[in-house]
Amino acid sequence: MSGTMVLVRHGQSEWNKKNLFTGWRDPDLTEQGVAEAIEAGKVLAERGMKFDIAFTSVLVRAERTCQMILDGVGQSDLETIHDQALNERNYGDLAGLNKDDARAKWGEDQVHIWRRSYDTPPPGDDGESLRDTGARVWPYYMTEILPRVLRGQTVLVAAHGNSLRSLVMILDGHTKESITQLNLGTGVPMVYRLHADSTVAAKEVLGDMSGAH
Repeated sequence: MSGTMVLVRHGQSEWNKKNLFTGWRDPDLTEQGVAEAIEAGKVLAERGMKFDIAFTSVLVRAERTCQMILDGVGQSDLETIHDQALNERNYGDLAGLNKDDARAKWGEDQVHIWRRSYDTPPPGDDGESLRDTGARVWPYYMTEILPRVLRGQTVLVAAHGNSLRSLVMILDGHTKESITQLNLGTGVPMVYRLHADSTVAAKEVLGDMSGAH
């Protein structure tokens, strides 16, 4: 019997609000981000959602979002696994830069390619493309998260825009071209129910994705 997986991008962070490239930097949530995380927990609680285990990254904006969702569904003490495999993509030399300043320096098209393309990394030796991010997220999903879902468990994954985009790309069958148009809203739960063969049986988005940063 297959189970359910809920993917949630963290609530708005301080650097989302300031329009900065964040990556592996570790800013906290804004007041709005806290409200988004609380709302995600409320929406899931209203649907009677209970989890067997939670996964998150080692960055505080995702960790706090995860905890507030668990608080919201009445499972504050649920086992939660923190792993850097679920961290946001590393933005290399762009980390900490204002996105508008970057566009002024390198041009709108180049910055869009760095932000949204599948296989072009941002500048810097440690910069990761979406493909690079998926190369660590997908194996972790296959070995740690998916087996639990396929055993019938309900799993929460609170992570980041690009670590989740790399998962959604495969789950939803996006191409390298179509993934460039995918934005994930902050604090919006995506509920996946999987077939026994790990393909998607149903997907429901519990909120508005248009507010993506």
